Amino acid sequence: MKDHTIDYKLYLVTNRYDYSDDQFLDIITTACKSGVTLVQLREKSVSSKRYFELALAVKKITDRFNVPLIIDDRVDICLAVDAAGVHIGDSDLPVTVVRQMLGPDKILGVSVKSVERADEIITQGADYFGVGAIYPTKTKVVTKHTSIETLKAIVSRVNVPVNAIGGIKEHNIKTLQGSGIAGICVVSDIMQADNVESKVKQLLQAVEKII
Repeated sequence: MKDHTIDYKLYLVTNRYDYSDDQFLDIITTACKSGVTLVQLREKSVSSKRYFELALAVKKITDRFNVPLIIDDRVDICLAVDAAGVHIGDSDLPVTVVRQMLGPDKILGVSVKSVERADEIITQGADYFGVGAIYPTKTKVVTKHTSIETLKAIVSRVNVPVNAIGGIKEHNIKTLQGSGIAGICVVSDIMQADNVESKVKQLLQAVEKII
């Protein structure tokens, strides 16, 4: 059954960069132990078998710390490992179709870049929106800039939690003050941190001041 008390405050989106599997999993372990509230496993260019194996390994960690695991794009991988949910973008299956495939009890997140898109899909079964990219990002994901004004407009029009994503780092979190977001999605500021534990705690302190 879906947990309606999900904490979206500090949402880690993974990127493996050039890490070994052990290094990658160690970062996720430290991040979960230090206070991230959600983890999204994002893999754009691996085989289904590899994605499945990574998802199983990550889920062992997130389960240990009672952190929900979200799978990027792949409904089949989400269902195969019994993850908490899936996150989809514009190039994935329609929101209504994904909701049907997931059933009512899994979390469904959707990337949104405009008010028009938010209006179009708000009644189609999404549990939260990821809005951005708010700032430029170097991840291997094609992004389109979304202004903070658009972010605020989307928050004001929808009845689901909204997270800011895209280039979010400790030093620019304060610019999101007053936007009404439920939390932030962070990639490189955690995945490439010199001290993951310290960085997660600093990010938590910063985001708690603006939500």
